[in-house]
Amino acid sequence: MDNLLYISMTGARETSLAQASTAHNLANAKTTGFKADLAQFRAMPVFGDGHPSRVFAMSERPGHNFDSGAQISTGRNLDISIRGEGWFVTQNEQGEELLTRRGDLKITPNGELLNGANQPILGDGGPIALPPFEKIDIAKDGTITILPLGAEANATAIIDRIRMVKPDVSTLEKNEQGLFRSRDDNGFLPDAAVTLESGVLEGSNVSVVEELTNMINYSRQFEVQVKLMSSVEERGRSLDRLLQP
Repeated sequence: MDNLLYISMTGARETSLAQASTAHNLANAKTTGFKADLAQFRAMPVFGDGHPSRVFAMSERPGHNFDSGAQISTGRNLDISIRGEGWFVTQNEQGEELLTRRGDLKITPNGELLNGANQPILGDGGPIALPPFEKIDIAKDGTITILPLGAEANATAIIDRIRMVKPDVSTLEKNEQGLFRSRDDNGFLPDAAVTLESGVLEGSNVSVVEELTNMINYSRQFEVQVKLMSSVEERGRSLDRLLQP
């Protein structure tokens, strides 16, 4: 009975973590460029000084769904979406380079180019800063061209190029902000094969129907595990009563 209690307890724990992952996905079903998390756990024997004994549920390395989300046409010049595979590069306050697919761009009063989560978008030379302009155009290769404020109609200027990369997704891991970092720590070099489309946003790749189905299944699994633990407790009490003089 002790083995059954241990198995049920670890199963309930991992099922609870899977429910949290599913809830997180559902909460980001409308988040631009969000990549869904995949919950996975398996049975593992307990290793010790002797032979392996018991079995417990253990989370494996969390996976992520890297499929592209739905393409949403907006017609806005500062809304961009990567075609196929690839990423935009941003950075955190510590200067660490991170990856995102979020392309709902905006420009601060200081000219900084940020996405909808207030994360800076990096160009070939670092964070992109724009001077005052009347018109902006972002080409398929990420080149940013503006018509400076007060300039003649043909006096356009190239300011920078949005850095787009395509690392091996097997080397990527997600942080708490939903951004991806590389476990190789080799930096992110521009890839000319990655292109973007202006006037389009990539939505979340979360399937609401699938996640709701998963939530129902996890709830049933958790209920089964709790019933097993209750059964072990009840059998223990029955055994105690039998052993009483």
